This record gives sequence, C-alpha cells and structure tokens, in this order.
Amino acid sequence: MLRLIVGCGYLGSRVARRWLDAGDEVFVVTRSSERAASLAAEGFRPLVADVTEPATLGGWPAADTVLYAVGYDRKSAKPIEQVYVEGLSNVLAAIAATTRRFIYISTTGVYGDSEGEWVDETTPCQPTRPGGRACLAAEQILLSHPLAIKSVILRLAGIYGSGRIPRRGALVAGESIAAPRDGYLNLIHVDDAAQAVLAAAERPIALPRIYLVADGKPGLRKDYYAELARLVDAPPPRFAEPPADSPAAQRATADKRICNLRMLDELAIQLRYPSYREGLAAIVRAS
Repeated sequence: MLRLIVGCGYLGSRVARRWLDAGDEVFVVTRSSERAASLAAEGFRPLVADVTEPATLGGWPAADTVLYAVGYDRKSAKPIEQVYVEGLSNVLAAIAATTRRFIYISTTGVYGDSEGEWVDETTPCQPTRPGGRACLAAEQILLSHPLAIKSVILRLAGIYGSGRIPRRGALVAGESIAAPRDGYLNLIHVDDAAQAVLAAAERPIALPRIYLVADGKPGLRKDYYAELARLVDAPPPRFAEPPADSPAAQRATADKRICNLRMLDELAIQLRYPSYREGLAAIVRAS
C-alpha cells in the first residue's frame, strides 16, 4: 500500500516507521534537502516541498492514505494561519482524487474554556488561542472539500513521549514552574497517538468522522508535576504565576477534560499508556 505523510515530525515519523515496517511504500514530505537524504537512507521516499508554496507540491504519487500532520514552527516568519489553513488547502489541491483516506491531525485546542467539565466530539468549538482557531479553520476547509467523504479528523490532546517531557529539567534544577497549579492536563503518549492514526487509516468507519485522541484520564497540573518530580528524584514542584500574555497562561484559560470514548469504541484501540503515570514511568525507565 502507498502512504503519503505530510509533516514527518514527532508523530508523523513514528507512523511512517510503522507503515514502513509493515511493508508499505511510504512517501514523506519535508522542506529540507538534508532531511530528505536521511529519510531516504531509512528507506522512505522523500519529497522536498513546502506546503505554503504551491509550486513545490506538484508530481506527488497517488496514495492510498494521506496523513497531514504539519506542526507550526514558532521560529517561522510565516503566520500560523498560512501554515495551517493555506497549507492544507494547497495540499488538498495537489493530491490525487483517488486518495482512499485523508487523515488530518488537529488539536483539542479547538475547544475553549469548559470550566473543567468534560468535552467530547459533540461539544461546540469556541477556540480562544491562535493555534486552535487556525486548526478549526483548517478542519472546515477539509470538510468543505470533495475529499471530506474520505476524511478523518484526529483532535489530539497534549502529546508527550520519549524526548518530550516539558519542564523535566526545571524540576530537577528546583526551579519554579511558570504555570498555574490547578487546571486539567489532557495528554496522549505519542505511541498511542500513532496507534490512533493507524486505526483511523484502516477501520471501516462512516466518513467523515472526528475523534478526540487523549488517554481519557485528565489530571490536575499539580499532580502531574508531583508525579514527574517523584520519578526523577526532583524536589516537590513549585509554581509561579506565568506572565499574562505567555502561552502557559493562555493554555490555562481553557480548562477542560477530554473524553476519549468514541476513539476507544470505534477505533478499537488498546492504550499502552492509559494515563500519564504509566507513560512517564516508562519514559523515565528507558532514559
């Protein structure tokens, strides 16, 4: 089977390796010629292109599955709307109409503040942050496109895993965490997120369909950092009020708990890490 991955980063690269290990032909899109060379050495078929530059997107193969997992580089000079919204529009115009399934990686940031209440796929979207607004606009672009009838939207909670445990260094150093103590963290381990992508590509589900991808065990921020501190033998966490205009403060204004029941039921996923406690313990053991 031929797979095409646009955005071969933290999540996309793991999905790519699983498809490659299964014997699929895997094309991956990257902006970097150097990155293309390393991907080719791993057995992938690299395509050098920039989703914000339509002229670079021609000549792509007709894929059975397209995974769009483009993240935003905060060092980029391009606005997030150009990367997420225009980028997706450009890719939809470039890929073959024969694509069997299109998977778009979105975010639970499309929801606003729910005052700690549970959120599911039927909850109205009222994003307050730029990333959430851009992802919701991109979702709407996809759902208005002819490929909507072949699409799956995965709204991911905060993704973590090997090499990605925020604030670990600060905890070990005894530094204060610039974030509120309270409020829920909704998380998904990268390996379980990859499981969700693989299932979304293959399960016989009615399309289009939206899934919330989270472990379903939201924890209070103070409890999460206390557990991480315990695992890495760091002092108990201390918290400091973040600057009002900081990303941490903005995230704290959207307090919610993410329900994953539709994902578990329809995608039939058995989570390897059913909460952050198992996930963090496995990462610390491995490191």
